[in-house]
Amino acid sequence: MRISYRNDYSGHLARSMEYKVYGHAGRPVLVFPTSNGRFYQYEDSGMIAELQGFIDAGKIQVWTVDGIDGETFFSNDDNVLHRIERHQAYFSYVSDEILPEIARASRETNGGVAIRPLLTGCSMGAFHATNFLLRFPWLGDGVIALSGVYSTKHFFGSNLDGSIYFNSPLHYLAGLEDEEALRQIRSLRMMFCCGQGAWEEEMLEETRELEAVLHRKAIPAWVDYWGEDVSHDWQWWRPQMSYFLGKWLAG
Repeated sequence: MRISYRNDYSGHLARSMEYKVYGHAGRPVLVFPTSNGRFYQYEDSGMIAELQGFIDAGKIQVWTVDGIDGETFFSNDDNVLHRIERHQAYFSYVSDEILPEIARASRETNGGVAIRPLLTGCSMGAFHATNFLLRFPWLGDGVIALSGVYSTKHFFGSNLDGSIYFNSPLHYLAGLEDEEALRQIRSLRMMFCCGQGAWEEEMLEETRELEAVLHRKAIPAWVDYWGEDVSHDWQWWRPQMSYFLGKWLAG
């Protein structure tokens, strides 16, 4: 397996940001880490090994980016607007710095064609992947979100001031009336999964709420609930990701 490591300075974040790329060709898969996770988490948690068959076959190329949750959603800074603006800068880093690099690499490895990425993540990574794609649907092709929450109430309470609202999918998607934006979102392929076992209570509640909002907005998505023995952990996210990725690639 081809593996490369990068450490580049981000103008949006004014700091160095690390990431890794696994594979030589195929659909780009952009991975957001779990809460306070790092770019190497996907590999250390066994997910790269789980997906090695897809990677070695040239079906996917996995990009695992760093997160800055400690400066944003999980920061102790009392200035919540500063925290959410720092998150906005992180999304600008992804859209303006990471995605152009993914497009460049995709053209090089896929016969000159830049394939739009599939976004994914587990837990907090599912929140980031879903939030990013719903806000910028023209930048991705779909999402596989595992055990995510989909509102900001867990981080900012009832505060929806400023950019907080526009980073809380359950709120802004429910209020979205722009038909062009809805058309773009409806064109995406989206898969959401949550277990019903230990430590999944909040994620299960919000996955069901998201399913209801998607239905009201006539947005097609596959929402799947695994059994009561399925906990909020990598031992389940690995087989879930392998299963849904296989379905996603099969079309």
